Amino acid sequence: MRKRDWVILALALLAAGAAAFGVMRGAVLQTGSWGLSFREPGVAPIGNAGVDQLRALDAAYLGDPSEKVIYLTFDAGYENGCTEQILDVLKKHQVPAAFFLVGSYIRQHPDLVRRMVAEGHTVGNHTMHHYDMSKISDPGAFRRELEDLEAIYQEVVGAPMEKYYRPPQGIYSEENLKQAQRLGYKTVFWSLAYVDWKQDSQPSRDAAFSKLIPRIHPGAVVLLHSTSKTNAEILDELLTKWESLGYRFAPVADLFDRGENEP
Repeated sequence: MRKRDWVILALALLAAGAAAFGVMRGAVLQTGSWGLSFREPGVAPIGNAGVDQLRALDAAYLGDPSEKVIYLTFDAGYENGCTEQILDVLKKHQVPAAFFLVGSYIRQHPDLVRRMVAEGHTVGNHTMHHYDMSKISDPGAFRRELEDLEAIYQEVVGAPMEKYYRPPQGIYSEENLKQAQRLGYKTVFWSLAYVDWKQDSQPSRDAAFSKLIPRIHPGAVVLLHSTSKTNAEILDELLTKWESLGYRFAPVADLFDRGENEP
């Protein structure tokens, strides 16, 4: 290889290294869908926004990577009969979880929402209509998407909603995260998820376990969909396996109270 080629290669490697460091440290936050890069089994992935940068916006995707703690979260845009079973399993294992719900869910299933709260789970804000929030630039429209859902929750539960926010589909922008922060919200992304939301092609038990067991890691914020029949069927065994690996479970409040650490 000629000297000139070596120089070009070295500059390219330096640029790649700087980009990776920028992602980890949070140099640039771009509009897009939340994504993860897994390096090896049992190790926290790198998110496409940095831990430090997210922290400045009251957002997180990862807990302390030195502690074998799991923060279990569920997204639900609708109900299809799986949530009762999921709640039963969580109660059996005494695991606190967070359920990020939309407005129609709270309206149509108030008893389930009240049960979530009564059994010690957090109900988070997944917005009123599950829009792509990165396309909402008007602060008033953004605020209404969150506050309208807060009002329904207050009516159903009789208490104010805890202010944890998850952008629909994980699509975000820096301005959206700032808007949520100004409204007093903490944004919860995730460090482990898998394709579990397709109703006409649910993963098998083995396919689910092939993702959820080797990729579990200390400080994991796990995203599952409570609409998944597979998740409801495997949850008891899944929690047992994670517990056998030495993991414990904590509420999402601890994710922020304890502070996030760099992977």
